[in-house]
Amino acid sequence: MSNIYESAEATLGFISSPCLTKVELRVACRGISDRDALSKPDPCVVLKMQSHGQWFEVDRTEVIRSSSGPVFSKIFLVDYYFEEVQRLRFELHDISSGNNGLRDADFLGAMECTLGQVTAEELSGNDDYVELSFSARKLDDKDFFSKSDPFLEIFRINDDGSESLVHRTETVMNNLSPVWKSFKVSLNTLCSGDHDRELKCTVWDWDSNGKHDFIGEFQTTFKEMMRAEQEGKQIQWECINPKYQMKKKNYRNSGTVILNHCKIIKMYSFLDYIMGGCQIQFTVAIDFTASNGDPRNSCSLHYIHPYQPNEYLKALVAVGEICQDYDSDKMFPAFGFGALIPPDFKVSHDFAVNFDEENPECAGIQGVVEAYQNCLPKIQLYGPTNIAPIIQKVASSASEEMHTKEAMEYFILLILTDGVITDMADTREAIVHASHLPMSVIIVGVGNADFTDMQILDGDDGILRSPKGEPVLRDIVQFVPFKDFKHASPAALAKSVLAEVPNQVVDYYNAKGIKPKCISDYESSRTFSP
Repeated sequence: MSNIYESAEATLGFISSPCLTKVELRVACRGISDRDALSKPDPCVVLKMQSHGQWFEVDRTEVIRSSSGPVFSKIFLVDYYFEEVQRLRFELHDISSGNNGLRDADFLGAMECTLGQVTAEELSGNDDYVELSFSARKLDDKDFFSKSDPFLEIFRINDDGSESLVHRTETVMNNLSPVWKSFKVSLNTLCSGDHDRELKCTVWDWDSNGKHDFIGEFQTTFKEMMRAEQEGKQIQWECINPKYQMKKKNYRNSGTVILNHCKIIKMYSFLDYIMGGCQIQFTVAIDFTASNGDPRNSCSLHYIHPYQPNEYLKALVAVGEICQDYDSDKMFPAFGFGALIPPDFKVSHDFAVNFDEENPECAGIQGVVEAYQNCLPKIQLYGPTNIAPIIQKVASSASEEMHTKEAMEYFILLILTDGVITDMADTREAIVHASHLPMSVIIVGVGNADFTDMQILDGDDGILRSPKGEPVLRDIVQFVPFKDFKHASPAALAKSVLAEVPNQVVDYYNAKGIKPKCISDYESSRTFSP
């Protein structure tokens, strides 16, 4: 699909591999054809990467309404490995108004390339972020029956004179003196690390048909904004419309834009938190519902073969062996759900697999494996498939950690299940609550069931909401069907389900303003003598 083009910019990453670089991909489209004669498309681009012959979604842009030539503000951040061929697929979808998911979207086309084929500009290795906040006063009124609906766009002027969209604010409806929400952006993205680089800022009046009215523009630099902040002065710019400037004799401006604040923010990495003492608290929950089949039957998903581990064990070991390296005591709580358990054989959805409710922890991943194998002959598989209780149980521990306001423990819950859950409403409620906590949920679908409905829980297909309509604060769920990795290595499964965890850890603590506990000692240890 030739009407998608990409521009990429690489920022040097401070990660353990010396060959690893962080690459920023910006996406825009030109000349999207109108499939609907009555309206323009509402485009969204989905980025996928290939791993072991299969395409997996990495991220997606925002939806831009009524546009055949959108410039997306979303920036894709990708790890670049010089020694690997990294295949990319950009899919263009037309997502109808009121629906942010892909299920009912129209697929418009796709293009594929490798990351090495994308033109890259290497930027300075500055990993600081800046928080900016803008407002405006007395903007021109572009609407006849109401006031303008203004939004602000900031562009970086590149060395070749081209412009790269840095940020697009939200639209403030019916307001000539809007106050836009503050936002964070890396210095590399804002100005390529060059504090004197020109920034072009434009103000528009939003229109639902996509034909936004130009209000005015101004130029500035990060250096100018930072100097005003340091000197405690308020800086404001006249918003100029060149067309009016030429035609109107008494024209002064189309309003003023004010910088409310400009602050440098240190953004810590996953490695910073781990080296600062943060422990990954890994918990396992296993599905013991009757749909798995009688464990004594070789067709059962819980059948213990003397030489070949079943899918539950394969998934458990693949993910657990990665997580255990980030937990100093190597003690892992393991729970089961959907079974009748001794001594009274009542159904339970959060019982300890070792039957020690006071201490459900097992010694290492091998301890979890042994507890699971010993548990099977003692229980009766039953149902239904309810996972909300186990999410709530782990969330209770994560809530206690949250109140410490320190980066000491982050909780990962691995749920292994063979079918679609039956308590979807309660599960959605539990996940929305957990999204406020230091916690992530990984769900691996075992067996050959149709897991389509489970994708609802993964925020990749629109924003997950509780039954009351409350959205998740952040995306904390990753769902993967095991059958997609049946013929792949255990490392491939682990990489897929754990890929989002480092960013989830960083996003949680950075959003809370929580620094790594021992960051000063760690930063000292990173200083080397020549």
